[in-house]
Amino acid sequence: MARIVAIEHLTLDGVYQAPARADEDTRNGFAHGGWGNPGSDPKMQEVIGHAMAGGWSLLAGRTTYEDLHEGWVVRQPANPMTKALTDVRKFVVSHDQDYVLRWKNSTLLAGEAAIRQLKQAHEKSLVMFGSGKLLRALMRHGLVDELVLMVHPLVLGEGFRLFEAGQAPSTLKLLSQVATETGVAILTYAFDKKAARPE
Repeated sequence: MARIVAIEHLTLDGVYQAPARADEDTRNGFAHGGWGNPGSDPKMQEVIGHAMAGGWSLLAGRTTYEDLHEGWVVRQPANPMTKALTDVRKFVVSHDQDYVLRWKNSTLLAGEAAIRQLKQAHEKSLVMFGSGKLLRALMRHGLVDELVLMVHPLVLGEGFRLFEAGQAPSTLKLLSQVATETGVAILTYAFDKKAARPE
């Protein structure tokens, strides 16, 4: 059975929207895109690499999938990371069953049942980046195994937040904590499934 591991960049006030680029996600007039770049540190890659050890596949919502395609395939086709993301198996969750997948090695999924079935049958870790709406839904259903939060020493005061009102209560266990030289706290948590409440 696969583990679902979510890796998220967050501000201190819980914003996850557009950490990488100014034009990454401007919904609701968000003008702070690229806020995560000053906190970039080699330790982040070490933690991400650890999450992907033993093989991995990407699990993403449609918005994140499209942004990854734009950010790498369209804008940086010669980058080694582009090849890595292109070669890896990608599972894309969308309510639109007519959605056309533009990236090879991509499979369209619909709904919680399909994700639950994938989790049971897949042998590699399912790694998530961003995909806040999808991640919140998976947490409500108790499907997320590990949460890696890269908390930047920054308060934005606006933007999409990972934990919103109405999120089911969860108990987590701290597995590791790393402080980078740029002041980012990398916190890795496991969900306590026994303590999780049903939706």
